[in-house]
Amino acid sequence: MALSLLRHGAASAARCSRRSAVQASCARHTSSYAKVEEAPLETPDDWTDFQLQRAEYKSLLENLGEYGSTQTRENTFQPHHSLHRPVAPSNITLSALLASGAHFGHSQKRMNPNFVPFAYGTRANITIIDLDHTLPLLRRAAQVVRGVAARGGSVVFVGTRADLRPAVRLAAERMGKQGYHVGERWLPGTLTNKVHMFGPEVARDEQVVPDLVVFLNPIPNIHAIRECALEHVPTIGVVDSNVDPRIVMYPIPANDESTRTAELIAGLLSVAGREGVAIYQEEQAKAALMASRKSRYREHHTS
Repeated sequence: MALSLLRHGAASAARCSRRSAVQASCARHTSSYAKVEEAPLETPDDWTDFQLQRAEYKSLLENLGEYGSTQTRENTFQPHHSLHRPVAPSNITLSALLASGAHFGHSQKRMNPNFVPFAYGTRANITIIDLDHTLPLLRRAAQVVRGVAARGGSVVFVGTRADLRPAVRLAAERMGKQGYHVGERWLPGTLTNKVHMFGPEVARDEQVVPDLVVFLNPIPNIHAIRECALEHVPTIGVVDSNVDPRIVMYPIPANDESTRTAELIAGLLSVAGREGVAIYQEEQAKAALMASRKSRYREHHTS
């Protein structure tokens, strides 16, 4: 028994000594490499060797670069692209929706009966949303936002969760003066009691009621949806499997708890709105040009 213990201890000591020797040698090689890399170019020969190494590396890149991958950080997908570099409505794909997690619904027990047409099935008691319905409805909503903005209408993006505030803020900024956002809380009576909220002069002289409202989380803002219905304001909403799609005028069946899905949808709708704003500004410029030509024509003939 004692002999076996002694053999075991001797083997362990030998392994430890070999490991420490290997680590010491690696440390010596690393330090020597570091010294070589940090060594300054003191003589003309050192400078010549340095230039030759650079030329060899450059020629290697030029000769073999075409056989490597062309993917870089700029032309590949990054998680922050849906927020800062949203896609256009014409470029949205099922794979982008799938990558953002838009197909995940709630528990099968919580599925709203009116959501059944938009459900693909269940997996592990989780409702899977059919993205074949989501994609055309998302494009339809983009057409609505573009049409409203092209006629000079105002669009309000509503997302009252903390993770949705950057998405609605950037979406409103892309539309310029025609875009607004609500990120903290929709005050009850904003539309139905606008005289008390904004004052009689503002409610009379300025447009307080928006032309379109986009809800990224409809259930916590159900009172805002009711106000829009009373004021006959069209609404777009991201509806999950536990939501009745009929509460909004233009539903988009998708995961309303996914930040990436909300950023993707808000960015896409804001890009469509920006296109509509450009159309509206172009028409305004054309109208101003025609008016100036008519006024010049009248002045010429009257004189």
